[in-house]
Amino acid sequence: MTSGRLQQEAVLRVGEVTEVTGRKISVTVDKDKNLSELFFDGELIRNVAVGSYIDIRKGFVSLIGKVDGEYARPDSPYPVEATRVPNSKRSLSISLVGYVDRSGTFFGGTKELPLVGNEAYLLTSEKVHQIHNLVSEDAIPLNVAVSDYEGFEISLPVDGLMNSHIAIFGNTGSGKSNTVALLYQSFIEAMRNRNQVLFDQRVRILFFDFNGEYSRENCLTTDKIVYNLSTRHDRGDKVPLSEAGFLDFETLAILSDATEKTQRPFIRRALGLANRVGQGEEGRNHLRNMLRMQITQILQMADKERAFLLIDYMRQILPEREEDGVDVPLERDLEWHNTTAQFIGAGDYLTSNPNAIPNTEIYQRVEVYEFSNDIIADFISTCYVQLIWDVLNNRAQNDHIAPAINKLKSKQADIRKVFDPENTGDVFGRNVVVINLHDVNIEMKKALPLLISKRIYQEQKDRADMDTALSIVIDEAHNILSYESSREAESWKDYRLETFEEIIKEGRKFGVFITVSSQRPSDISQTITSQAHNYFIHRLINNRDLQSIATAVSYIDKITEDSIPTLPTGTCIFSGMAGQMPMKLAMRPLPNMQQPKSTTRKLSDIVPSAQADIIDQSI
Repeated sequence: MTSGRLQQEAVLRVGEVTEVTGRKISVTVDKDKNLSELFFDGELIRNVAVGSYIDIRKGFVSLIGKVDGEYARPDSPYPVEATRVPNSKRSLSISLVGYVDRSGTFFGGTKELPLVGNEAYLLTSEKVHQIHNLVSEDAIPLNVAVSDYEGFEISLPVDGLMNSHIAIFGNTGSGKSNTVALLYQSFIEAMRNRNQVLFDQRVRILFFDFNGEYSRENCLTTDKIVYNLSTRHDRGDKVPLSEAGFLDFETLAILSDATEKTQRPFIRRALGLANRVGQGEEGRNHLRNMLRMQITQILQMADKERAFLLIDYMRQILPEREEDGVDVPLERDLEWHNTTAQFIGAGDYLTSNPNAIPNTEIYQRVEVYEFSNDIIADFISTCYVQLIWDVLNNRAQNDHIAPAINKLKSKQADIRKVFDPENTGDVFGRNVVVINLHDVNIEMKKALPLLISKRIYQEQKDRADMDTALSIVIDEAHNILSYESSREAESWKDYRLETFEEIIKEGRKFGVFITVSSQRPSDISQTITSQAHNYFIHRLINNRDLQSIATAVSYIDKITEDSIPTLPTGTCIFSGMAGQMPMKLAMRPLPNMQQPKSTTRKLSDIVPSAQADIIDQSI
């Protein structure tokens, strides 16, 4: 062994193993190694401390441990006088995190344990790089961070990270949005540099942006499509629907919040009726004949309550008519005869004299029925026609079906503002799409991501035999993945969560990967939180959030977990399948023009000093 090597090992030696209890190791530090820094070859080396790594040599294998704590151990086993301060040695409590084999490759986990008497050393820069090197020679690196303790650059692998489910958590202002933007901007840039044509053809990325943070021109990439949606006015962008357009079962079921057992089968029947009726002159005449048949049956019913209920439905379908500026009611010439339990119309008993039915106001109103040339309004009319058939045939109850139609009616104005029902084009005009939901109301914020995600997930499943990938990024994911929402029915909330849970559990097989970002991980479904493969955990303070992280990410050690509430802005704990062990990373800040629109406003900028204002005016 050369004198240089001996000198290096003498400087880097920390102490030796004095106790081995499972993965917990005790190392007694040499007395001359209790300084905070050491000098070697003109360089300042940080000495071992809590949170740092240590190299325990066992033959040709280097066992890598992390310092969990330190304590003073008496130098002598014999008791000393109470008036004297005993001599003591500094001891380190070590947890093994991995090992470096003979080839110099780092592996996470425990292969073997050290022996008492094995020597412990500070990590050389070479070994630090080996531990933090997550990218193999032929892999695509993303240079996004530096290690928080040693300050070495950290590259994350595209394969292992971007082809996985990612969870990014952190309180507001902790750097969470910068991490999301940095990861995907680096990913898009690296893949386009590799092969832009194939990347644009085979990889699709969809952002659901609840706060309008990623819609800036230079954020993520300049080559993207941004849908700036709004339910407050008609000037916003409109998302194209699927190939089937508005008359698609999943689209209608989601927009009407249809329940599984009763309302979804009704929507399917109404959709079948709409397809049979069709459009144009022939379709209009077909629907008119249906209405005449239904009115004939209604006016001969003996059940007064059901008869007037169905007339109310007819009022939703048939056009209004005025005389002298006053609306003419459908039942103007109808009267119910309680004794005989039938309608009287135009002076005739309609059950015994059905030939008088065509003379009634409601029947004649059918003659002027026209399609509205609005696909949403026409489908709602078709739903009422189908509901009338179902009630007449005792196939459905009003209380079960009517809420779905009413929901669709209440949303039709919002649907027209955010969707183009006639446009059946692809959402992905380019392979990177941002859907800005900042100006969209709560109901549509919940329906839109579900509708679009379910649609593109199915499209990706249909082409799963091709070499393609789909990434869905849900910013502020607690808005739609919360299991504690009180704004909707339990059945609908369960359907929404089950849909996203299916995507995150089964999507990997079809090349579908989800990234969720949230400041309240405890609000998100635990199934979704626990199914993530890689975690970026920024500062979290709330106890429920910390407990949620501790439950979902079981392989974060106690020291790392305890540091989460005190993480500085931009620093996070990275843990997951892309790395061998949890690491504390300082994420690289993006340039101002590429940052998401999430920075905290400074009051000093909003209200400048009076002196500065005078200087500005003079200039």
